[in-house]
Amino acid sequence: MTDKADTAWAVPSEAGTTAGHARAADRNGVSREADPGVEPPRTETGGRRAAPRGVAVALFFVAVVVACSAAIDGFATYDNVTVIASSSMVIAVASLGQLLAVISGGFDLSVGGVVPLAAVTFAVLTGHGFGVLPATVLTLMVGMASGLVNGVVVGIFKINALIGTLATMSITGGLAYVVTGGLTVQVDPRAGVLGDPLWLDLPGFVWLGLALIVGTHLVLRYTIFGRRIYMIGGNSQAALLAGVRVSVVTTAVYLFSGVLSALAGVMAASQLLAATGGVGTGTTLTSLAAVVLGGAALTGGRGGVFGAVMGVALLGVLNDALNLLRLPSFYQQIVVGGVLLLTVGIGRLQELSAERWPLVRSRS
Repeated sequence: MTDKADTAWAVPSEAGTTAGHARAADRNGVSREADPGVEPPRTETGGRRAAPRGVAVALFFVAVVVACSAAIDGFATYDNVTVIASSSMVIAVASLGQLLAVISGGFDLSVGGVVPLAAVTFAVLTGHGFGVLPATVLTLMVGMASGLVNGVVVGIFKINALIGTLATMSITGGLAYVVTGGLTVQVDPRAGVLGDPLWLDLPGFVWLGLALIVGTHLVLRYTIFGRRIYMIGGNSQAALLAGVRVSVVTTAVYLFSGVLSALAGVMAASQLLAATGGVGTGTTLTSLAAVVLGGAALTGGRGGVFGAVMGVALLGVLNDALNLLRLPSFYQQIVVGGVLLLTVGIGRLQELSAERWPLVRSRS
């Protein structure tokens, strides 16, 4: 027999099995699932657990940092560390929303439209005399509206996430240029308080992003809402039979993704003290790459905050190293794409190895 943790992760032959686990978890208030950020064990043959891809990415990240520190002048300095942290945190916050969507079995392409729309909205509002807090709240409401549209389209009307969020990305990205008239909008330095250095000379939005990372991890791992996101991504029909309101949870997921994308736009505007309709347009692909690098499955039901953050950190270090080497941006795209294929390929080989040569566990 497999142990209880393995049984909770095993793919049931009937939907009712998963439903029974879900009811037991909700009734007792304690999840019987394994760590959501770790790949499920191979239970079909009592096999071994493949190494979590987030750990593999972390080891590769360390190797890249060591190599770049030895080979590139100016890389291993504290000033450069602050640059990497500042440039990566905007992507990290957007990736948290992307992670929620991917775990639930979808993805959010509208990130690349909401980020620039939020950035220009914040810049315009502060330029018209709004305080930082009111402007931020109104900007987050823009992201909330976009996320609500995505949630209704995907969660309630069951339109494919690719089509629904692609349409939203097109609309929000176009609105970003409409708001600015295609021009660059300056942000008053007094309104860019999130970009001001705080403790350890790191900008305020970096510390805010770290708090959001911890909060998202706690939600996914220790709350009923987080467990239901994994249930829906793993098997939405079984989750529905278990009594989970799939459409409501899915709508909430895209709502949170929209808010986090809008906050990433505010961070970008505070950092640059300027905003255009083109700022952050590449966030969609970068956030998806980071989430997949960290071990999330595009089929849903698997992923974790640690892996996503390590994916963001790896991409941030690579981009910084290539900038210090003064390589053109198109070379950076090639390198990042190659690393993505390499890391995902290694993770897949680990999975196939665990399936083909299972480790027979001793029975007590």
